[in-house]
Amino acid sequence: MQKRLIIMMFNMILLLAMTFQNAYSDDVFSYDQTAITRAKPWTSENFRNDPDDFKFVIIGDRTGGANVMHTFKLAMAQINLLQPEFVINVGDLIEGYSDDKAELNAEWDESDKMVGELKMPFFHTPGNHDIANETAQAVWRERFGASYYQFVYKNVLFLVLDSEDPPRKAPEGIKEKLDTYNRLQTEDPEKAKAMLAEFMSDESVVAGLAQPVEFKGEQADFIKKALQENADVRWTFLFLHEPAWEKPSESFKAIQKILEGRKHTFIAGHLHYYDYDLIDGNEHITMGPAGASFHQEGPGNVDHLMWVTMTEDGPEIANIALKGIFDRKGLDPELFGAYDRKGAKPDESKNEEKE
Repeated sequence: MQKRLIIMMFNMILLLAMTFQNAYSDDVFSYDQTAITRAKPWTSENFRNDPDDFKFVIIGDRTGGANVMHTFKLAMAQINLLQPEFVINVGDLIEGYSDDKAELNAEWDESDKMVGELKMPFFHTPGNHDIANETAQAVWRERFGASYYQFVYKNVLFLVLDSEDPPRKAPEGIKEKLDTYNRLQTEDPEKAKAMLAEFMSDESVVAGLAQPVEFKGEQADFIKKALQENADVRWTFLFLHEPAWEKPSESFKAIQKILEGRKHTFIAGHLHYYDYDLIDGNEHITMGPAGASFHQEGPGNVDHLMWVTMTEDGPEIANIALKGIFDRKGLDPELFGAYDRKGAKPDESKNEEKE
């Protein structure tokens, strides 16, 4: 009797297991098991479909001399092709450096229109062009609220920081120079290039780039509290515009100290050049641009986006050059300048007219 009961229970367990397997197979992956029995023309049935994994995109600077091929607008369409769960920018979406609220709002209206084409959430990080002075800071707060904030997604902490708190002193005549540079990109590209090189070698600009980023007062308290209250997350991403690790201030070193022993990744922009640093075993990445002017020669001169897949072992990162993404219809020659700026003729670009 006992033996018969054990056999019945075993058969029930086996039946349940087979039912579960068949249900799983029907829902996720199925094939004709009568036609394909032993050898199979695939390597594994272990699909990369962990429900805890997720994918998001990071995109770099648009401004600081936005190119006239409208690369950023094109990037928004390309991101929609990729369908990430959300997008995070590392700052500088408007040229800024104005004390006129109406002018700043008009620039944000233009930026928001492009970002509004995305089919997924877009998270802002403030840059030095976005918050260049107290007027721009006020406009930011009116439109977007906080300039530093946090959120948790699938047990991963995202900390968006404000490297422009408070706004820095602008280089003299920067607004007029930007206007001239952007005009020259169409009228005389070679002259625009020479103007940019002269600007980047200016002593005041070099000194500004060398100035350490400070995180003090309320923002420092916010960072400390956010990390304490989310001590058990599986990973922490920290986004800021200026790569503070290049010339670390004491306040930034204090943040690094708090992060010791914690799995984390820093992502910044600002320099318009892709760069990778591994500091104490943690990745610190500076994004290349997504339409902003190139500031130096080299392999980091690339319009790109970063595709991040968050796995149980940490983030997998793939950088995708924008010229490597096009839709099912194929590469449009009329848009090639926006894909690969070095071969572009700005006055012939028709990208602005494209839907």
